[in-house]
Formats: sequence, C-alpha cells, structure tokens
Amino acid sequence: MNSILNNFKITINEKLFLKDPETSELGKKILQNSIIIINDIGFDAFTFKKLGDKIGSNESSIYRYFESKHKLLVYLSTWYWSWIEYQLVFATTNVSDPIKKLENAINVITQSIQDDRNTSHIDESILNRIVISEFNKTLLTKVVDEENKEGFFLVYKRVIYRLIEIIKEVNPSYEYSKSLASLVVDGALHQHYLKFHFKTITDCTESNPPTSFFKNLVLKQLI
Repeated sequence: MNSILNNFKITINEKLFLKDPETSELGKKILQNSIIIINDIGFDAFTFKKLGDKIGSNESSIYRYFESKHKLLVYLSTWYWSWIEYQLVFATTNVSDPIKKLENAINVITQSIQDDRNTSHIDESILNRIVISEFNKTLLTKVVDEENKEGFFLVYKRVIYRLIEIIKEVNPSYEYSKSLASLVVDGALHQHYLKFHFKTITDCTESNPPTSFFKNLVLKQLI
C-alpha cells in the first residue's frame, strides 16, 4: 500500500493552465483566494479582476496562469477529484472484504469534507462546497465533448471507474454498475446541495448524512 500511495499525486491536465500555479507563490495565492471568493460570491459573480484586487495583483498576471475563469474552475474541480481519488485509494487498498471496501469507498465519496492540513494553500472543506454548488457548470457547456476529448474530466471519471470495479467485486452479475457508480458520485453532491438549500425535499441532514442514504441504496441493490 505504501508504494501505491508514494506514487500517487495530484494530477492536473496541463491544457487547463498556461503556467502551473503550483510552481510559484503567486500561483498558490491565485488558487487559495479563488476558492475563498467563489465560495463567498458564487462562480457567476467571480471575476479575475475581483481576484486580483484580493491578492494585490494585476488582473493580467492571473491571465498568465489561466486563460479563463472556466478553466480555473475545471482546474479546481480536477484538483478536488484527484484529492478524493487519493483518499479512495488509501481507504480501499489492502481491504480484502469486498463489502467493507465498498462501504469505505462510499464513505470517502459521500462524506462531508474536512480541511487537509497537508495542503496549506487549498482548503478542501471550502473546495468541497464549491464542487457541490458549481461542478455542474464545468459539464453543462457547449464545449463539453471537446473538453472531454482533451481529457479535462479524466480524474472525475477515474473516481467513478474505481467505484465501478469495487461494485463488480461485490456483485459481478449486477448489470448497472456504471450507472450506479456515477449515481453515487453525482448524487452525493446533489444530496449535499439539497441538505444545505432545500431541506424539505431530502431526508439527508447533519445527523442523517448522504453517506447513510447511499450505503443503504447501494447495498440493497447489490446484496
């Protein structure tokens, strides 16, 4: 397991940025503060000018890293899914019982996220809230097919593929493993959103989180 985790790293498609923000202090400030601003005012109201004002830098300096705010959002989403994939590998590697492995995977994918102090410039708990509210805006575009071919959503899909394989371990004859896996990944975001904003149309609460719902749903389908 150590060898797998040692070789695992946050992977971002190089076509999403003009200059890797992880290679400079300004780049890290761009990531850190864009997360804060998008969480505060929403992606639609977010601009590079507002980001530049917050970090004390010219708007043009941000464009040296990202050509558009859309690509910045896809970058942040990819960072999140890569971090989730790391947690998923950590929670399921060397777990021999398929059901326990599946439960661990659902825990990782559906749980409320706490900040990982090992990544000082990325607050995963805030980034999680952004993904819950804004991730669909990376997918629901006219250029999604082109961007998919460019590999922009590879890590997001890889999280789903890993869950598909675990589902197949539990029940190899289940014929909807792909649909079930994508339902868990996307449905968890939606249930968290409902829990925050539309409490009357979900059973999920702080004391009865989406994790409980999806474990119940998936295990009843497979066992």
